[in-house]
Amino acid sequence: MFNAQQLFYSGSYQAALTIYNDVLKDRPNDANVIFHIAECYFGFAQYPQALENAQKAKSIDAKANENISLLLGKLYFMNGKLDEALAEFTAYKTTIGTDAKKTKESDVDVFLSQVNKAKELMAKPVDVKIENVGDVINSQYDDKNPSITADGKTMIFTSRRPGKSSALDVEGDKKYFEDVYISRWDSINKKWMEAELLPGYVNTEGHDACTSISPDGKTIFIYKNDIDGESRGGDIYYSKLSSSGKWGVPKSMGSPINTTYFEGGACISPDGNTLYFVSERPTGYGHADIYSSKRKNQTEWDVPVNLGPDVNSAEDEGGIFLAPDGKTLFFSSNGMNSMGGYDIFKTVNENGKWSKPVNLGYPINTIDNDMSLTLSVDAQTAYFTSDRKGGSGDLDIYKLDLANYPVLEKDMKRKAIDSLAILKGTVFNAKDGSAMEAEIVIFNEAGVQVGNTRSSSGSGDYFITLVSGKTYEIKIQVEGYKPIDEKVEIKSAKEGATIVVKHYLLYKQ
Repeated sequence: MFNAQQLFYSGSYQAALTIYNDVLKDRPNDANVIFHIAECYFGFAQYPQALENAQKAKSIDAKANENISLLLGKLYFMNGKLDEALAEFTAYKTTIGTDAKKTKESDVDVFLSQVNKAKELMAKPVDVKIENVGDVINSQYDDKNPSITADGKTMIFTSRRPGKSSALDVEGDKKYFEDVYISRWDSINKKWMEAELLPGYVNTEGHDACTSISPDGKTIFIYKNDIDGESRGGDIYYSKLSSSGKWGVPKSMGSPINTTYFEGGACISPDGNTLYFVSERPTGYGHADIYSSKRKNQTEWDVPVNLGPDVNSAEDEGGIFLAPDGKTLFFSSNGMNSMGGYDIFKTVNENGKWSKPVNLGYPINTIDNDMSLTLSVDAQTAYFTSDRKGGSGDLDIYKLDLANYPVLEKDMKRKAIDSLAILKGTVFNAKDGSAMEAEIVIFNEAGVQVGNTRSSSGSGDYFITLVSGKTYEIKIQVEGYKPIDEKVEIKSAKEGATIVVKHYLLYKQ
């Protein structure tokens, strides 16, 4: 028995199970041994066998092991039997009494909270339509982390199908290594085209996972964890799209974004001036927290700031996406306000302060893991990752119809909502046509600044999202060049997002 327990605690569940089964031959009605067999099955995800043995152990002697009710609670919860799960978690809580250490280590209070949240949200489902995006995107393997460009024409995602490498991660979970895939929108047939490996130099023989694509579709953020290389521990990288249509060799975000701790899950604001990312650095409130950093210039970022305890919990946060309005942040959390596993939440930056996160509700969220939501510019469609039952693989990408559920409105109550538009273009030197870096400042009709962005020093391209149906004043000032001051009208599109392209020439004074 001692050897079996040591093997179990080291993660060698099959070896431990073999010993427990041998012991059971001589003690067929030993409830404690049967419970440990249930634990082993749970350890390597054989949940029906785990449930069968846990129920048998309890029927023989409910007090044979104090963890019987905890394990049964988890198994009932996973099967959607909420009342039974609640009863078992409550029984376990009674068994351990006021033992604070066991309460914390078992997460029983978190489980109790999640069961109650699941019962609450499932009693009042939100008005959405959800469909699996199908086999042009999903496979029999894990498919996750969808991200779409602001124009809705490109989706990138991570998949664990045989790709750049057909090898298995034998030192990890024995699945295929991750690769980044791309799909393009067929505007004629209104559907996504067959996904393919991202062209260029992002995918390697090891793990390569995308975390987001910039709104303009020219930068992707990547998570890398190279045990033998510079990204040891997990770091954020980025890759740029070249004029040839290939993605460049990923470059590290460097300090102060990356540290010796885990960093991942980065996304950038529509104006390109703020980076949001996930980190396990010790300044957080839980295991993984969300941070933001302001851009100092084209290559440097300011000291990251934790989004605070209203957003970050004592558990894990991740799966971040900043909406095209530049102020609504969607993220995933497995904290106490989740209805089980990871749920998708939203928080809004109002006057510099992040609002209390709101759970997006059932059936967007389930008792399974629901993560990594990305939203279209018109806020009518979203895509997210889930391992809910009925998918093609363990993790699938789903499409979410939000026509009757305005997620960008406060409390998701329908009001008149402003549609968003894309303003983009290139700033050139009038003398030789070369690209120019310039700050572009945007004012509304009342003369109040409503946005600013900066054109790239390499390409001269700029990109920003604005409210449509309005006229704006565009100002560009570069030392030594004649200033630009121009009014631009952005009309509302009948369908989807308005895209206005404005190029600017800068002349020497």
